[in-house]
Amino acid sequence: MTAEVPLANPQPDDASRGDGAWVILPTYNEADNVAGIAAAILEALPGAILLIVDDASPDGTGRLADELSAQQPQVRVLHRLAKEGLGRAYVDGFRMALGEQARVIVQMDADWSHDPTDLPRLIEPIVGESAELVLGSRYVAGGGVLDWGIGRRAISRGGSVFARIVLQLPAHDLTGGFKAWRADTLAGLVSRPVRAGGYVFQIEMTHRAVVAGARLVEIPIVFRDRRVGQSKMSRRIVVEALLVVVQLRLEAWSRAIGRRVKWARR
Repeated sequence: MTAEVPLANPQPDDASRGDGAWVILPTYNEADNVAGIAAAILEALPGAILLIVDDASPDGTGRLADELSAQQPQVRVLHRLAKEGLGRAYVDGFRMALGEQARVIVQMDADWSHDPTDLPRLIEPIVGESAELVLGSRYVAGGGVLDWGIGRRAISRGGSVFARIVLQLPAHDLTGGFKAWRADTLAGLVSRPVRAGGYVFQIEMTHRAVVAGARLVEIPIVFRDRRVGQSKMSRRIVVEALLVVVQLRLEAWSRAIGRRVKWARR
């Protein structure tokens, strides 16, 4: 089962500074957000490295990221040639951070949906060695969602409930993208190709972590709709999520049957 960590403000130490942490920030057409969110992230975790992964944004996000990197050595930029999906952007960012010996790897959105001031709480269980994966959860006590209509709330909550039941996972918020990983745990999970390119990547990675035996903790967060720009959610992404969840369940059944057959043949 997952543990729920109450709202708290850690004392200013190496954990809350983010020493050894990398924050992966995928961007596509986030020119209006990237400078502000970058500053807020480094204010919350002054010891961290911020990696902006830009998918050739036509609005100039990548150029602005390069300017930030030139001004601030803690900001790095990874340019990808085209928009290939959120999951693949994250995996490329993860691999770069792992190659630089990151100890903690954080993933979050660039649109202010995730509050940078929550970052110290997010990484604290990893630094304290009580978890290998921490989820910023909207659906535990103390968490919530602001600014969404009924339809968007139903899709998000329903997707988490569906995945939780079908995949038999302990977490309450499986569709959120505000996470912290112990780096060596994450390295093992991205050593093989990731199926999902869209937002269901979040479910797939949490499923991999649980199957691998990772300790998982959820902390409450309040999620807010993006300040500026347009949401990248679409009907195709929702359909992909449903299909991938079913595929993961079928693969789990296949593995279980294979183990039983192997045992019976002994």
